[in-house]
Amino acid sequence: MDLNRTIVTEIILLGFSWDLTISRVLFVLFFVIYFITVFGNGLLILVVLTNSHLHTPMYFFLCMLSFLDLCNSTCVVPRFLIDLFSIRRTISVGACAIQFYTILLMGGTECLLLTVMAYDRYVAICRPLHYTVIMRWSICYRVMAIVWISSFFIFVFPSLTMPMPLCYPNQINHFMCEILAIRKLTCTHFFFSEILVLGICFTSILLPFVFIIVSYACIISSVLKIQSAGRSKAFSTCTSHISVVALFFGTGMIMYFGPSADYSTNQGKYISVFYNVICPMLNPLIYSLNNKDVKEQLQKMGNVCTSSNYHNSNLQKN
Repeated sequence: MDLNRTIVTEIILLGFSWDLTISRVLFVLFFVIYFITVFGNGLLILVVLTNSHLHTPMYFFLCMLSFLDLCNSTCVVPRFLIDLFSIRRTISVGACAIQFYTILLMGGTECLLLTVMAYDRYVAICRPLHYTVIMRWSICYRVMAIVWISSFFIFVFPSLTMPMPLCYPNQINHFMCEILAIRKLTCTHFFFSEILVLGICFTSILLPFVFIIVSYACIISSVLKIQSAGRSKAFSTCTSHISVVALFFGTGMIMYFGPSADYSTNQGKYISVFYNVICPMLNPLIYSLNNKDVKEQLQKMGNVCTSSNYHNSNLQKN
C-alpha cells in the first residue's frame, strides 16, 4: 500500500519549538494574552449590556465583535497552551475538523461584521436624519442573522459538501488547523481545494474590504463638507473601526495573498498568531481607548467598585 495514499486519523502539529525553555516562555506569553483577551472582551460586553446609554446599533455590533473575538481565541489558544507541554502534539482529525470549521465560521463572520459596522458608520455620518429608520433594532437583528447564516453557507458549507481526505505525512508546520496548512495534506482534488480557498479569500477578504473602502470614501467626502468644528467628532467615531479593519484585513491579506500563502516557510503561522491571537486582544483595547462613551462608563464602574470596597472596609473596622 502506498503510504502517501493512506488516510490519516490524527495530525501532528509542529508548533513553534520543542525546546522546554522556549515552551515555558511561550506558555506564559500566550496565557497572559488569552487572559487579557477574555477579560477585555468580557468587560466590554458587560459595560455595553449594563448601560442603557450604550444600547445603540454601533455598540450592539461591537458586542458581537467581542463575542467573535472570544470564540476565535478560545478555539485556538487553550489547545495550544496544552500542546506546549505535550510529548506528542497530535490532534484527531475530528477535533481538527471542529477547530477548522470554527475558525472559518468565526473569521468569515468577523469579516462580514466589520463590513456591517462600516455601513453603520456610513449611515450615521452621511445620512444622519435617516439613521434611526435605516438602523432600527429590527433591522440590526435581521442583519446579524443574515451575517451568521451567510458566513456558514459561504465559508463552511462548501467544504462540508466537498470533504477532502488527508494523507501522510500527517504533520503540519502550524499550531492549529488552519486552512492553508490543512490543504497541504489533501490526497485528492488539490485543484478543487485551491478553488475553494480562492473563493473563501475573495468573499471573506477582498469583497468586504472593497466595500469598507468605498464606505469610508463616502464618509470622508461627507465629513469634508462639514464645518471644521464637527469634523473631529465625526472622525472620532470611525478611528477605532478603521484601526481594527487595518489590523485584521491587513494581516489577512498578507497571510492569504502574500508569500506565506504557499506555506514554504514559518511566516504563515507567525502571521496567523497576529490575527487569531493578538487582534482579539487588541480590539477591546482599541475601542476602549478611542471611545469616549466606553471610557466614561468604565470610569463609573471603577468608581462604584472603589466606593463599595471603601464602604466595606469601613464596616469591618466598625
